[in-house]
Amino acid sequence: MEIGKYSFGIGDRFAHEGVNQLKALIEAEQQFGVHFVPVWNKSNREHQIVGTIPAETRKEAEEAVRTLGYTSPYFVDADHINLSNVDKFIDSSDFFTIDVADYIGKSGTMEERFLPAIREAGKIYRHIAEKKGAENFVTEVSMDEVDVAQTPEELRYILRELAAEGIPAQTIAPKFTGRFNKGVDYRGDINLFEKEFEEDLLVIEQCVKEYGLPSNLKLSIHSGSDKFSIYPIMGRLLRKYDKGIHIKTAGTTWLEEIIGLSVADDNALTLSKKIYRQSLSRMDELTIPYATVIDIDINELPSCEEVDGWDAERFARALRHNPDDKFFNPSMRQLLHVSYKIAAELRAEFFPALEKHADVIGKQIAENIGTRHIRRLFP
Repeated sequence: MEIGKYSFGIGDRFAHEGVNQLKALIEAEQQFGVHFVPVWNKSNREHQIVGTIPAETRKEAEEAVRTLGYTSPYFVDADHINLSNVDKFIDSSDFFTIDVADYIGKSGTMEERFLPAIREAGKIYRHIAEKKGAENFVTEVSMDEVDVAQTPEELRYILRELAAEGIPAQTIAPKFTGRFNKGVDYRGDINLFEKEFEEDLLVIEQCVKEYGLPSNLKLSIHSGSDKFSIYPIMGRLLRKYDKGIHIKTAGTTWLEEIIGLSVADDNALTLSKKIYRQSLSRMDELTIPYATVIDIDINELPSCEEVDGWDAERFARALRHNPDDKFFNPSMRQLLHVSYKIAAELRAEFFPALEKHADVIGKQIAENIGTRHIRRLFP
């Protein structure tokens, strides 16, 4: 299978927003003139925390496509899989994010550091191809969840060895300089990121020609949601070199659900505050799995008593990613970003609220995907 030039990872923790997500991408295309292929993605960790199975993600995608009469290609991504969990995704997924970051060494030559990871990627790819058929899925290789960014020279080595391993990767997710924390803006040297991003685009172009990799091979930006300060840079360079991009924005839909509920009515606002109250009391439990991709300042987190006194607008403004708003609270947003487990535990209250206020939530999702994300890439 072949994925289009621009693609957008629209993860959905609770499989309730497929229609709203797809509608948002359709509206963004009409407004900005850029078509993004929808890719519903959900990791094994997220399935375990929420208590879902991969087939539910496929069902959500198909129902959204059917409801809106969508006729263009779409995909379902088995996000961050490895040999221990890939089998449960085989039937329902047609995009596989092969995560081999754990196999990357911290020292030594490029061969010593990266070859074990590439060999593991080969094992996983061939396992999927044997089970599913090589023509029936898109392959991504992910190496982003490590401490040290990969240089353009290292990316060239990685791509050369992926080609030698026979992996027809269509997207590659390297580690960039800087912090890609969940739900908040990029933190790091923007000029250095620009240099890395541009050089990586050129390296990919060369490797496609030299090593016979798929002609549509493109960069994949993980935790790509909300990285507003680098979106204009990426957009400009993508247009300059006429290259594609894959951006994963999984967790923001869940945050837009909370924001939408907070402004929907008093009962839904009370539920949103209840989720925050429990997230504050269980912070260690919720943040440990995401420790490498969040930076929460506990001194910035408002107390439960303070939040209880907020009206709907005040609560929403604390969470909505608007860096110019004096009430925006990045630490609170990051905490709730990783607190979806609580909503899953409160599903008897939470799911009916999502269904009741689907229209309000849909407006939040559309603004988030279109205005805050795609418009910054393609103004």
